Amino acid sequence: MSPRSASVNEELRRRSQARLLEATVELVGERGYEATTLGDIADRAGAARGLVSYYFPGKRQLFQTAVHRLMHTELARALEREPVPEGEGSGRELLARAIDAILGLARDRPRLMRTHMAGILAAEGFIQCAEQQRLAGLLREVVVRYGSEDPDEDYRLLRALLMGAVVAVLLPGAPMAPGRLRAELFHRYGLDWELGDPPGEEPPGGQI
Repeated sequence: MSPRSASVNEELRRRSQARLLEATVELVGERGYEATTLGDIADRAGAARGLVSYYFPGKRQLFQTAVHRLMHTELARALEREPVPEGEGSGRELLARAIDAILGLARDRPRLMRTHMAGILAAEGFIQCAEQQRLAGLLREVVVRYGSEDPDEDYRLLRALLMGAVVAVLLPGAPMAPGRLRAELFHRYGLDWELGDPPGEEPPGGQI
């Protein structure tokens, strides 16, 4: 049997990592972060326990990478959905979709996103990874399409506003409704309520 080519090996590595990341998202969503072990993740992914440590230096890095991958794929799916308007309207529609995609994760996967935000705010802080860079690239492209004259600064502002909105949705004991936060963000960027994936015909209180 001839040895596998470098491209085949790379594809196998990519698939192994994807299974581990998907298993991490599933298990933490089901059980919580503390109740999920690296062995559990390896078992769910059908991988050897040592493979987890080979790809990721620790549980926190694995988890943040897994959530960033989820955010990246959900955002990409929303941005690529047809139809996308042409011309000036495309940037506004894409920004609306980006806001809705991130708020949708906070609404639909509260345990996962609450754990993610708690980890970022903890001592370990924000962990850079390839999936985070892909997510950042998509958000930066959105602000470029929106018409930003300073994409780097406007990307950082959008990221901060989205993170703040996610925290507000998930705040224990005092959560805010995603629709109200959506209305505030849409007002901030001058977006019409019907853009993206509106949760209702009108914003809370009628007008943005």
